[in-house]
Amino acid sequence: MTAEFETQHLRVVVVGAGFGGLAAAHALKSQGENFALLEREQEVGGVWRDNTYPGCACDIPSNLYSLSFAPNPHWTRAFSKQSEIRDYLRRVARDHGLIPHIRFGCRLLEADWDDAAQRWRIETSTGPLTADLLIDATGPIAEPSTPQLPGLDGFTGEVFHSARWNHDLDLTGRKVVVVGTGASAIQFVPEIQPQVGRMTVVQRTAPWVTPRMDRATTGIERRLYAAAPWLQRLVRHRQYLLRELVTWKIMVSPRVRRIATKMALYHLRRQVTDPALRERLTPDWELGCKRILISNDWYPALSAPNVEVVSSGVREVRADSVVTTDGREHPADVIIFGTGFHVSNPPIAEQLRGRDGRTLAECWNGSPHTYLGVTVTNFPNLFRLGGAGSATGHNSHVFQEECQVVYVMDALRQMRARDITSIEVHAADQRAYIEQHTARLAGTVWSVGGCKSWYQDATGVASGNWHASTLEYRRATRRFDPAPYELRTATTAPAAH
Repeated sequence: MTAEFETQHLRVVVVGAGFGGLAAAHALKSQGENFALLEREQEVGGVWRDNTYPGCACDIPSNLYSLSFAPNPHWTRAFSKQSEIRDYLRRVARDHGLIPHIRFGCRLLEADWDDAAQRWRIETSTGPLTADLLIDATGPIAEPSTPQLPGLDGFTGEVFHSARWNHDLDLTGRKVVVVGTGASAIQFVPEIQPQVGRMTVVQRTAPWVTPRMDRATTGIERRLYAAAPWLQRLVRHRQYLLRELVTWKIMVSPRVRRIATKMALYHLRRQVTDPALRERLTPDWELGCKRILISNDWYPALSAPNVEVVSSGVREVRADSVVTTDGREHPADVIIFGTGFHVSNPPIAEQLRGRDGRTLAECWNGSPHTYLGVTVTNFPNLFRLGGAGSATGHNSHVFQEECQVVYVMDALRQMRARDITSIEVHAADQRAYIEQHTARLAGTVWSVGGCKSWYQDATGVASGNWHASTLEYRRATRRFDPAPYELRTATTAPAAH
């Protein structure tokens, strides 16, 4: 690390200028903290800046998928498209005075906890920093996951992940192989299907798909929301409760799940008339085990004459084709991966070193363990937003991140009031919490639904998810309880050498 006299010191460093990072920055600014927000790119937006594939949009209602302190009366659709969410986040950063606190083009390279100095020593692409507290707001879907397929290096065509879409490539008449049938593929496949010459969609497992209840908002709605913000808050609250009271039941109630399954099967039967294709598109696992997808044009796109759905994995890639595990060879000059992200093994975990010198990745060893999805044993003064242990399969992830920000801000206030230099969750308390967390996850569809999903870590536990309703998460994080933590002050901290 660089010498101390060359290093700027801050009270708080936040990493990532997506929803979570901006929510934290707004709270820190309101609280008068000395902080900086590090953003590796040249603009804010996180996943809504990076994911620009055709058809990219949110599957949570616009009024709910927004920051509580920054309502937007001007959403043009019930479910917003990527560009509109990206522009919204830009406005939030600008209108709330956050831009001066953001260091654009500043990538976190390494962060080590210095126990003697009771601070984080941070190396970035633009120079060193130190900070009392570090907030990781990089989120669970910051880094795309591309499978290492045999022969991929020898493919002579174009290859890219949906999260890094190649807009310079004209797909007209191309032979395209799409690998993956998750939340991204279900949006971009219908958009490019009319354009390509031939498309092979390789699905390992068929997803559950329900109708997308989208529509354009009216001018009257937008004017009403602008004139009467309480009305938009009422709609937001209603949408939240509907998901909390109904959609959450799908995750924990087999009876409710059976009802939802019948509705999804009706959607499939209505849109797919070919019995053989319909059979391939019928999931063999319980609805809700993986992310429930919403679309009105996915099934029609797969039914098109220039599309073939292959219910098989990829065995190898050749110079101009993809060979699936059933032995069939599929000609290709473009391969598009819709294979998701590094959720349970985020790359930033390799860059954070805790009190004993081990990285977060080494401590987790493929199975993320946190306390309330926010703090981690062996990593004093590290707070995580939107990461493992806090994901929700039924409601707005932005709500979860704002709950976490409330928790972190209360911790900061208590630390300042009591002259606390560091907090670290006791190992025994984290273990007890994880045992309870895992036991409650065992009763959800994520654990008993018969699927393998990105919710699950290397051990098969759905550690990425919060184990209960988001209302319960709000109660658990509404204040910082110091009881499970080791609290150090200047007098109890180890002596610096």
